[in-house]
Parts: sequence; C-alpha cells; structure tokens
Amino acid sequence: MTAGLKIKEQVSLAPMTTFRVGGSARYFAEVENESELSEALDFAEAQGLPIFILGGGSNILVSDAGFNGLVIRIAMKGISLMDVPGREDTALVTARAGEDWDEFVEWCVANELAGLECLSGIPGLVGGTPIQNVGAYGQEVSETIVSVRVLDLEDRLVKDIAGSECGFAYRSSIFNTTAKDRYVVLAVTYELRKGGKPAIAYPDLIRVFRDFDPSLAEMRSAVCSIRASKGMMAKQGGADSHSAGSFFKNPVVARDEFEEIERRAALLAVAGEGSPVPHFDVPGGGVKIPAAWLIEKSGFAKGYLKGNAGLSNLHTLALTNRGGASADEVLCLKKEIVERVEELFGVRLVQEPALIGFD
Repeated sequence: MTAGLKIKEQVSLAPMTTFRVGGSARYFAEVENESELSEALDFAEAQGLPIFILGGGSNILVSDAGFNGLVIRIAMKGISLMDVPGREDTALVTARAGEDWDEFVEWCVANELAGLECLSGIPGLVGGTPIQNVGAYGQEVSETIVSVRVLDLEDRLVKDIAGSECGFAYRSSIFNTTAKDRYVVLAVTYELRKGGKPAIAYPDLIRVFRDFDPSLAEMRSAVCSIRASKGMMAKQGGADSHSAGSFFKNPVVARDEFEEIERRAALLAVAGEGSPVPHFDVPGGGVKIPAAWLIEKSGFAKGYLKGNAGLSNLHTLALTNRGGASADEVLCLKKEIVERVEELFGVRLVQEPALIGFD
C-alpha cells in the first residue's frame, strides 16, 4: 500500500457496472488526480499486477471470477471553458475524465453550447467517450473533440493527442484498436458552438421537430424521451436498466454483401412486401444495417430470456441482467444471438462492451 493512496483488496466490481454483473477486483484504487494515478501505477508495477482502468462501468462485462490485478477507478472532476480568439461563436470546453457524461451534456445545453445535445442520456463518464467514439441520433463525439489529454503508460508522460490523430471511426478509435491499453484518458476538450442550433439528422427527431426549430433544451428533452422509451436512459432504473446499453454494433457491410442480405431476407419473408431491409449508406460505399432489426428477424423478441439474462423488454439491442445473472449467462445469450443472425443473414454481429477478467 502506498502512503497517500488507499488501495483496497477484494472489492466487488458488479455494483460499479451498469450490468451489475461480475466478481471482485484483487486490488482496487480510486484516483482523483494525476499524482494518485501515478501512485496506483507504481503499486501495480511493484507487485507485477495487470491493471484495468474503470470509468463509469457502462460499457463493460466483468467476468464472474473478477479481475486478478489492480482496478483503477477514475474520479478526476472539473470542467473549464475557454473562448477562441477571433471566433466569437466558438468555445473550447475541457472536461476531466471522471465527470458524469450526461451531467456534462446537461451543463453544455444549459450554457447554450451546441454539439453534444443528441448524446444526452448516455451513461458513463467523459473519459470513455473518445475511446468508443460515442455516438447516437446523428452525432458522434469525434465531430467536436479537439484533443484528448492522456497518460502514456509506455513512458509515463502526460500528452495531448489531437482529435485528428485519434483514428476515429464508427464506435472506434486508436484507444480501443491500435493503441488499446496504452493510454489513460485524463481529460477531453470539445469545440462547441455558442448559441448554436441543435443537430436534427435522426429520423425520429426529424419527425418530432418537423413543424418547428427546437432549442438545445428541447432537443435534449426529446432525445432523453426516446432513450427512456428504449430503456437506455442514464440512471433510468427498472428491470431493463441493468445492461451495457447497445450490446452489438450496427454492422457495416459492402454493397454486394447487403444485396445478399436482402436476398436472404426475401427468402425468409421477413422484410415484408414493399418493406426492404432497413439500411443507411455510409461514407466509402458501405451500408449500415440496424443490428436490432437483424436480431428481431432472427426470432429474438423483446423480453426474450435465457436463464437470468435476457433482451430488454423495450429494445432488442440491449442484453440485460434480469436479476442475479452471471457473466457466463450473458455470454451464452450473446452466443446464441450471434450464431442465429450469422446463420440466417450471413452477418456476424460484433459486441460493443469490453470483456474484463476473461481468459
């Protein structure tokens, strides 16, 4: 144990995750500043322990055996705002990694700063947003991230990585691909528009606001209502809330692959006459297909159960802990869905949550 940092042993991780599933951390430390983070890393190095950086626990599944190393929970707080010389309509807002994401979005909306309003209601912390390139309802954080402040675990130096160097793509970045486990996110700086209008790109939102231009607050309210109707609102509570949100990424396929999916759907008679496979064209010629549609058309209805794990009663894209579920039960349900979708449509769904403590 270090002199200035409290390190605990055998701490249950399940209550710190939105899934409410998983075993204990062999060692656990909560850090509120960079000095404490350095102390925690020194402890792990001295003990020869693997580390896991825990944020809001909203996009992970912890194994039933837990994590046989040091879990470091990021609790660094603080928000700062800076004007941009010569750009009166722009503000740079820096939020430290331990800030609650939805509360941060609410703060931005209350201060009439546009650019994140469609990302309301998403659980987790600010530090997780660049890792997954969090996105929803027509917005992604990559559109506004100017830089990400990190601790480089290779040389233990604090660095600022420009947004253009983060390798952002659909639900990915260098932080979960080429440089996975190399950096600890300390803070994120976003470029937002003062008094800007909200983004209206998602079909559900276009329908809501077809007759008038909404304020940022009205957009946030509408997004939160939609998320709540799907059981995916931050801190919503209830039977469908113990999940990691969208468990699967929406697959992006080549045009010829999409045509094959359409052919299979026609043979299965699941798309319906005059109702083609729902899809969205993406840059580069790819086609994005809603994973929820593939899951439903593969025979998995809302509320489907497998042991103590099941699909949300409100949205088939969310795998949920229905009460006392184990991590193995969640993975068994995932396996069944992945195999069925691949068998019927030739598409292999890819999970979003990271698996922690699994061999």
